[in-house]
Amino acid sequence: MSDLTFNKIFGGVLLTGLVIFGLREASDIVFKKHEVEKAGYEIAVQEDVGGEGAPAAEVPPDWGSVLLLPANIEAGKAVSAKCASCHNFDSGGPNGTGPNLYGTLGKHPGTHAGFAYSSAMTDFGSKNPQWDYDHVDQFLKAPGKYISGTKMTFAGLKKQEDRIAIIAYLHSLGSTLPVPAAKPAGAAPAPAAEGAAAPAAEGAAAPAAAGAPASAAATAPAPATADKPAAAPAKP
Repeated sequence: MSDLTFNKIFGGVLLTGLVIFGLREASDIVFKKHEVEKAGYEIAVQEDVGGEGAPAAEVPPDWGSVLLLPANIEAGKAVSAKCASCHNFDSGGPNGTGPNLYGTLGKHPGTHAGFAYSSAMTDFGSKNPQWDYDHVDQFLKAPGKYISGTKMTFAGLKKQEDRIAIIAYLHSLGSTLPVPAAKPAGAAPAPAAEGAAAPAAEGAAAPAAAGAPASAAATAPAPATADKPAAAPAKP
């Protein structure tokens, strides 16, 4: 074998080795699994520290003034469509995935006939003898948060006006819960009359200005009339 032939063979073997080595390194670079320090993606979230940008806290509704409004009852019928896949609203209607809701307001929680409640709901009923307005309001806002372990997986009605509407509708469906008296409105200040205040009685003299001596009021010139000019002020 000549030196030229040997060099060709050796060069081919060396080139093949280099190609195999290069492919292995490239494969490691492309496909090697790199461990990350922290799984997931970091998303910057601005912390809510209150102040002007913080949402206003909800004020409990005045149930005495909102339950019997026909507009709220009608709106509640529309909102109840979100519940119709699991609940029946008819008197004597069957249970579905959830219990029949006719007459719910005022009823003892977890006691509707024929429905298998979760232990969380029966425990809630043992501590709270009645579905009152505030309990229903908070439960509808976030069922799983208000009663942890409930079978109701509905996310909740986040808008207070929607909860008021459906509670007004539920009240119209055989509720045994009385409507509370409406809260009295705050005493509003009497509106100011235009111009100066009228005297208490005709001919009564207006009080002297605070701090002015009585003699000043006594020596004040008389007002002018249509047929008599104003008197000149007295000299000191």
